Amino acid sequence: MRAAVHTSFGPPDVVQVVEKPLPTLRPGDVLIKVHATTVTSAECAMRRGEPLWGRVILGLRRPRAALRTLGLEVAGVVDSVGSAVTGFQVGDEVFGFTGFAVGAHADYVRLPATGSLTLMPSSLTFIEAAAAVDGATTALFFLRDKAKVRPGDRVLINGASGSIGTYAVQLAKHLGATVTAVCGPSNVELVKSLGADEVIDYTAHDFTSDLDTYDVIFDTVTKSSFRASRRSLRAGGTYLPTTGLKNNLWALWTALRGGKHVIVGMSVNKRATLPVISSLLHDGTLRVIVDRTYPLARIADAHRYVDAGHKRGNVVVTVAE
Repeated sequence: MRAAVHTSFGPPDVVQVVEKPLPTLRPGDVLIKVHATTVTSAECAMRRGEPLWGRVILGLRRPRAALRTLGLEVAGVVDSVGSAVTGFQVGDEVFGFTGFAVGAHADYVRLPATGSLTLMPSSLTFIEAAAAVDGATTALFFLRDKAKVRPGDRVLINGASGSIGTYAVQLAKHLGATVTAVCGPSNVELVKSLGADEVIDYTAHDFTSDLDTYDVIFDTVTKSSFRASRRSLRAGGTYLPTTGLKNNLWALWTALRGGKHVIVGMSVNKRATLPVISSLLHDGTLRVIVDRTYPLARIADAHRYVDAGHKRGNVVVTVAE
């Protein structure tokens, strides 16, 4: 099978499409013929070997063999199932998340049947389904499960035009919040169309100057900080960052002190949230934003585009014809 592989850390051109053996199917696995996957900011950072502390996991001097084929989001068709699998059958159209195993940037990927995998909504294309996995489930995890957003809350989404951000705007509205979205000037109309009650152009206004305004600040791109943002939070408000070691320290400190606080987490196991997202996609509550698509043969160009910054929603890689 074809697979996009990087054997060294570096720029997009380190990613090369090569031939590899098919994954070996274990009793509890399903083998998926990949129709579409994505290139995300997280994968571009992995390709670069960043952050440096992350090389303890990624590989110190070069990528670990198991992490050389990236790819977190997948939509495709079940090609074969292991002897112990009961929840899926050959021919099922599925979408899911590979997590720490990665590997979706290939013709086939192996996933445990009990992992982050579910049937695709019949109303979606493979391109849309691949783009509706990580961003949507991560937004739901932070807003519903971590911040416990309720009707009437005032929620600010920083990075509202990205993969997580576009879903966060829609999900915060779905949860009953009044939503303020922060994005660049070229994306204001897009974010408004997703349901934001107010849109801040970050080139014209700094939201951290709005005092005692928000119950929740969800920074999907980690461009702000709790130190700068806490004055914008109401009493007892929540700051939600998606990444950052410093934020883990802030979470511990604010948990001890009480009052305005930082909540961190990792949305890796998506088994419970994917069916929720599937239902919201099927009934039209959630809209998928796809910026660009690239064939697998041009996956380095997809990396290059994501590296450039300011993508709108998701960048999809098509695999099966």
